[in-house]
Amino acid sequence: MYLCIMKRNRDTDNEVSQLYTLISGGESQTLDFKFAITDSKKIAKSLSAFANTDGGSLLIGVKDNGVIAGTDGDEEYYMIETAAQIYCRPEVRFSAHLINVGEKNVLKIDIPKGKSRPYCAKDNNDKWLAYVRVKDENVCADRIIFQSWKNQNSSKSLAIKYRRHQDFVMKYLEEKNKISVQEVSKYLELKRYEAENVLISLMTASVIEPIFDFKPQIFYVLKNNL
Repeated sequence: MYLCIMKRNRDTDNEVSQLYTLISGGESQTLDFKFAITDSKKIAKSLSAFANTDGGSLLIGVKDNGVIAGTDGDEEYYMIETAAQIYCRPEVRFSAHLINVGEKNVLKIDIPKGKSRPYCAKDNNDKWLAYVRVKDENVCADRIIFQSWKNQNSSKSLAIKYRRHQDFVMKYLEEKNKISVQEVSKYLELKRYEAENVLISLMTASVIEPIFDFKPQIFYVLKNNL
């Protein structure tokens, strides 16, 4: 079990100034505002998304518009601890700091990028799902992303054999820049599951990566193109 202690140090003017600067930038891929935490399962999704992507911070006691509403901190801290330890698998590590701003407190939760992806969160149907942070949203990872992470985190060799299907995808990406699983299935006349496996093999080897700018579809691009 990973134990995190919430810091309650006296805050300097510089720390408060840094907090205001952080808030002024708005929510992003690495920052999320929460007015309050009322459900450990719901916040587990955010923990999963940050751990699976680039890490990030939760500011609790801050409204969506950036106004500081304040929080006591204790109850929210324990709900986040419950989310990290019980509703995330594997457990998500975090650090906590209660920042005093005038007569109000903001609870800052920092989640580092995880080393054991995929980090999954338990939903209301008791399913374990992995999420990624895209801009200011938490997006459910598809099978391609999820399985690629599992493969990369295993002790198995990540070497792949470039067969006809993988060769096609590589050449297609060199010309068209992006491809979807639907396109792989169509052009190679494969079932969706088979098309996903082609992309999984390439993503496991860190040759391609997903982009999320074309909702609801996820596209894949050559990794060195970004």
